[in-house]
Amino acid sequence: MFKQRFVLDTTALTDLQTREVMGYASLSEGMKAILELIADARLHFGISCYVPYPSVYKEIHEFASRNGCDREVIAKIDTWLVKKSPDRYRVDVTSQIFHEYVSYMRERINRGMGVAEDAVWEAATACLSIENPQSKEKEYREEIEREVIGGIIGKFRNKYRAALRYGILDSAPDIDVLILAKELDAAVIASDYGIEKWAEQLGVRFVPANTFPNMIKEYLKHLPVKEKEPEPGSGDKKKKGPSDEIEFI
Repeated sequence: MFKQRFVLDTTALTDLQTREVMGYASLSEGMKAILELIADARLHFGISCYVPYPSVYKEIHEFASRNGCDREVIAKIDTWLVKKSPDRYRVDVTSQIFHEYVSYMRERINRGMGVAEDAVWEAATACLSIENPQSKEKEYREEIEREVIGGIIGKFRNKYRAALRYGILDSAPDIDVLILAKELDAAVIASDYGIEKWAEQLGVRFVPANTFPNMIKEYLKHLPVKEKEPEPGSGDKKKKGPSDEIEFI
């Protein structure tokens, strides 16, 4: 038996695909709808949604503020997300996980180095193919920057990101999400392959961000008849009052 809890990564509230599935065009509308579902689940079923504090909480707060979310969304973040610092000193992670992560990172770094070498060769080859009249050195340099270097750097950044960052834990908030979820025996909600991959390694339940809203709606379908609402998460309906956190098998 365990109490149902979720730990949210920033992408649980900001994922574009999730907004599209829910039918919302703006970030503010999408975050508001998800937070209202979280509020309904908390009030009716005692389901708790945590965010690591201060790392992920600060990240969500700043992301919402930078992208034009109104005060109501900020208030919902502060009200319905439970802020908790992960206990980094007491949560055990086996040495095998650490060993696998270091090996995995070495492999990804080598891939990134290969992408960099390819970009250098491509740039050198392209530059050699351009004629260099000595009397037009300035124009020649500008042409290389415009026609060769800019495009190659753009491709390099995309390939390097895919080679090195995809599937790894590349920030402290990512690690905090996993540590807190393991500490609470909670499920992780994210749209991040790195978190998904290492949640599996740590034995932590993972729920994709784009399926989380429908999961909460499914819970809310099973309210007692006298409490049931036509459209859970609409935000303008009277709540019935908090219940004790229930246990799920």
